[in-house]
Amino acid sequence: MTRAAARKATLLTAARQAMAEHGSGVQLRQIAQRAGISPGAVLYHYPDLSDLLIEANRAGMERFYSDRCAAVADLTDPAERLVSTILLGVPRSRADEDVRLLCSLGGEASRNTVYAILLTSLYDRQVQMYTSILEAGAQQGDFTLCAPVQTVARNLVALEDAYGYRIMAGHPALDYPTAVTLILDYARLATNHPLPAAPIAVPAEESP
Repeated sequence: MTRAAARKATLLTAARQAMAEHGSGVQLRQIAQRAGISPGAVLYHYPDLSDLLIEANRAGMERFYSDRCAAVADLTDPAERLVSTILLGVPRSRADEDVRLLCSLGGEASRNTVYAILLTSLYDRQVQMYTSILEAGAQQGDFTLCAPVQTVARNLVALEDAYGYRIMAGHPALDYPTAVTLILDYARLATNHPLPAAPIAVPAEESP
């Protein structure tokens, strides 16, 4: 990685962190402070701050699609792929900056067309991600779907979003293990498959 590329990667991370903390109204100085550089240095790489914010949002979203696809790419058992994908889609605690950022973007989507497009694209790609897993399981005879494949895929994404938002809001009855268990319960009903057990305890350092 070149020096310029490394600096841009640092700026993208700083921008995501600053937006997660301050929302879509984040200021240039707040991003610069996170990156440990001057505001002028930020503008050297991104003369238009909105370009940095959009690119940072897009990069942060890849955790929930590209990174998940890569993480399960070597798994050949559709049931294992389904469980692993679900485990990676739920925030482990309220400290999850990427999910905090998505929550902030969701609130701004009605007023910002670019954010709305980004969130819509992420949703569509996540639905396709689950659709591919479910279709593979059905074709192999492992899954007997209770509804059309796209319906099941949409419901899985919707459950991830809904429980994720409740975790971020600090709902007293919802944490990572509970949310994952509830989503897996739906997945078992939807696929008519017991699905393998999964380690879903929150690591000690992330426990409330």
